[in-house]
Amino acid sequence: MALGRLAIATALALSGLAAATLPAPALAAAPQLKTQAPGWYRLMVGSFEVTSLSDGTVGLHVEQILHAPAGRVAEALKQHHQETPLETSVNVWLINTGSRLVLVDAGAGTLFGPTLGKLATQIRAAGYQPEQVDDILITHMHPDHVGGLAADGQRVFPNATVHADKADADYWLSQAKAEAAPKELKGFFQGASASLTPYVQAGRFVPFEREGEIVPGIRTMAAHGHTAGHAVYVVESQGQRLVLIGDLIHVASVQLAAPEVTVAFDTDGPQAAQTRARVFAELAKDGSLVAVSHFSFPGVGRLHQAGKGWQWLPLDYSSQLR
Repeated sequence: MALGRLAIATALALSGLAAATLPAPALAAAPQLKTQAPGWYRLMVGSFEVTSLSDGTVGLHVEQILHAPAGRVAEALKQHHQETPLETSVNVWLINTGSRLVLVDAGAGTLFGPTLGKLATQIRAAGYQPEQVDDILITHMHPDHVGGLAADGQRVFPNATVHADKADADYWLSQAKAEAAPKELKGFFQGASASLTPYVQAGRFVPFEREGEIVPGIRTMAAHGHTAGHAVYVVESQGQRLVLIGDLIHVASVQLAAPEVTVAFDTDGPQAAQTRARVFAELAKDGSLVAVSHFSFPGVGRLHQAGKGWQWLPLDYSSQLR
């Protein structure tokens, strides 16, 4: 009898052990979501709240658009474990000064393909509304920087005044230059016109002709070359400084080590390279925070001189707003 009880106990123990080693059945299906979280990241510059916003990413055949010696681009991409087309960020910045809400650039809208044009969604995800934006500062009028200004001929930011260098406006909004432009650039002119015209017609486009303060704490710095009126914006508060450099550089893995490499989108390549050298030297010397339109999101860090080139030091991630 005792042996019978022992056998039963042993059998039960062994069956329990077997059950424990088998995977439990899934209680509910869990399909992969395959979506990203809203792309925004916030930091403080003095008393100014700065929110980096992702308009999305786009694959670029950088080996075709960078003017570099044969093999240079492929070698640099390989060293950085990258490939072409290179997934490239389009970054935008929203600055709350405490008295004004200022947007720097406006993303691509529908002008650059379906993987971009997320700006309005990101603004809302970050806790703001497009209607709250007071001023929009445009670094230059390429489609991936102005396309988000308008949708279906209407202003996406109905209460905002748009500012840009007059030299850029005179170039990209000129009908004569649009008609004379090569075929591959005509879309750039069309995109600039479609994006800016609603603001021009509403009396909400105010170009500037010289360096100076646009709103309290934010001033312009001329940085021509990439376009005729490419501008950099300097944000200063309580002794801290952030410089938004737009398209002074495009591909970190190539152009940081070889800053003389220019891009096909440059209106004046030699001038763009000279401007990059001048501005980067200043930024590396004073240690300013730097925001770059096409570096990996959130695109904020510092520049450090490394021989004849530069090293990018990304801002450390922080879960605290400081």
